[in-house]
Amino acid sequence: MCEAAVDFARKNGGRFVEELKALLRIPSVSTDPEHAADVRRAAEFVAAELRRIGMENVRVVETSTPETIFASSSGPAQLVAERTGHPLVYADFLHAAPAADGRPATTVLLYGHYDVQPPEPLEEWISPPFEPEERDGNLYARGAVDDKGQMWMHVKALESLLATDGGRLPVNARVIIEGEEEVGGEGVAAFVREHPEELRADVALVSDTEMFAPDLPTLCVGLRGMIYTEIEARGARTDLHSGIYGGAAPNPLVALAQIVAKLKDESGHISIPHFYDRVAAPSDGELATWAALPFDAEHYRKKEVGSTALTGEAGFSILERTWARPTLDVHGIAGGFTGAGAKTVIPARAVAKVSMRLVPDMTPAESFALYKSYVESICPAGITLDVRPIHSGDPIVVSTENPYVRVATSAMRAVFGRETVFVRGGGSIPIVGDFIRELGTPTLLMGFGLPDDNLHAPNEKFHLANFHRGIESIIRFLVGAGEAQGQ
Repeated sequence: MCEAAVDFARKNGGRFVEELKALLRIPSVSTDPEHAADVRRAAEFVAAELRRIGMENVRVVETSTPETIFASSSGPAQLVAERTGHPLVYADFLHAAPAADGRPATTVLLYGHYDVQPPEPLEEWISPPFEPEERDGNLYARGAVDDKGQMWMHVKALESLLATDGGRLPVNARVIIEGEEEVGGEGVAAFVREHPEELRADVALVSDTEMFAPDLPTLCVGLRGMIYTEIEARGARTDLHSGIYGGAAPNPLVALAQIVAKLKDESGHISIPHFYDRVAAPSDGELATWAALPFDAEHYRKKEVGSTALTGEAGFSILERTWARPTLDVHGIAGGFTGAGAKTVIPARAVAKVSMRLVPDMTPAESFALYKSYVESICPAGITLDVRPIHSGDPIVVSTENPYVRVATSAMRAVFGRETVFVRGGGSIPIVGDFIRELGTPTLLMGFGLPDDNLHAPNEKFHLANFHRGIESIIRFLVGAGEAQGQ
């Protein structure tokens, strides 16, 4: 079964890429209301393909996205409103044969997302972001690696198996593909909470991460959580003339600048009282493993970051700072006049976007409460603040003590000819925490992106060799998972 499916994938690799290009041409930018129809079109595209390859119970699931506030540092989030969300795509195939000794067949939950980040700044793209182009063995487009390309690997692995084993799979498979990962994933989180019976599985497979280095198979065993927030500062009832009122009227932009400046000190240490109280340090063994990875700090600074120097907390390595330490970043401040020429205005309102990455054992609710309390305590006179969360996700560490990790490493060894390394990721995939917390499902993060793939940035790409090797690795994993029944 395995070799026939791999041979099918190799023979049809060119078609798989052309299909992916068609999906990449759909500008499914989930954060932009003007692209709502495009997001739905991408969902329908994926659903149609799942039906075509032989998956069952395929449907596009409508979602509503809660707008929430945290009631307290330890209490649950409270629903304050709902808005229509972007749809999910669900499919399954539940006809795998039980083991010879009667044990039930393994069930694998496959997850991906079809929504993408905004493409701006457009002028920095070499080729248009939604006109996929192959250059130097890479496929360039918004969503190429995050996550349309990697999600498509799952679909094509399923097709290869279904096409070569009489319309059967070696495992029971459930597929859930969402359209809101880039804006917090609240819709899929609600679906997981409300329909756990439709997602029950022995293991979940997520391909939305990267390899540590080219040709080095990688399993990500930890992710940071996050809280994304807005701080709205209000001063006067309306915009004011700075000549007439300057020196007496409060300025919300200045107030936000003062608040932001007090969130971290010059060494990168977050100033929020008690923010670090629940930070769980990585083990000595994990630190030793990271130290042995092929990491070149100077290459990282020049080629990946592109800055004159690296910053962050003293006393921690770069990998510790990006994988195992909490962070706080300001993403934008808006207000007042920014057009051509001059307008001497004191704005009545200004907004800052601020996020925090969290690590085990921090929780979004408690961390947000500490942050909100501190921000309000340093509010300048004359300013009214509204500190509100936009979305959040839990930090996670995945246990490697289960048979499916061995299956995954064996599958990638067969494809890459090398042993797998275990790393953490600095980013956040909220659904992984939902799978673990709500379903109790161990989750494997088996990604095939590269550190220089420019996800969330202009000229995003996916190395096509990794696209094909990813499909083969997933085929081998699904076959191996079927053989690991009940272990």
